[in-house]
Amino acid sequence: MNFIKKYFKILIGAGVLIVALFVFMASLRSKDLSGGTLKNWASANNEERVSTVRTLIGGDENIDIVVACVGKIATLPDSGEMTIADAARLCNMGMQLKENL
Repeated sequence: MNFIKKYFKILIGAGVLIVALFVFMASLRSKDLSGGTLKNWASANNEERVSTVRTLIGGDENIDIVVACVGKIATLPDSGEMTIADAARLCNMGMQLKENL
C-alpha cells in the first residue's frame, strides 16, 4: 500500500509541475502586437488592434482606416511574416500622401 501512495504522490507532484510550467510559458507570450507579425493580427481583438495602431502611428486621426488597411494587408498571400509595425507605417504613410495630394 505504501508503494502505491509513494507513486501517487510522485504522479501528483509531476502533474503540478507540468501545470506550473504551462502557466509560466503562457504568461511569457507577448501581449503586445506592435512587435509581432501579421499572423498575430488575425487572432487579436479589435481593441488590441486599435491600441497597437494608435501606439505605432502616434495619433488618433485615421485610426479606423489604418486598422482596416493593416487588416487588408494581413489577408494578402505570403504577408504573414511582415511585422505589424511595418504594415501600420506603410498604411499611415499612404494616408499622409493621400491627404497631401
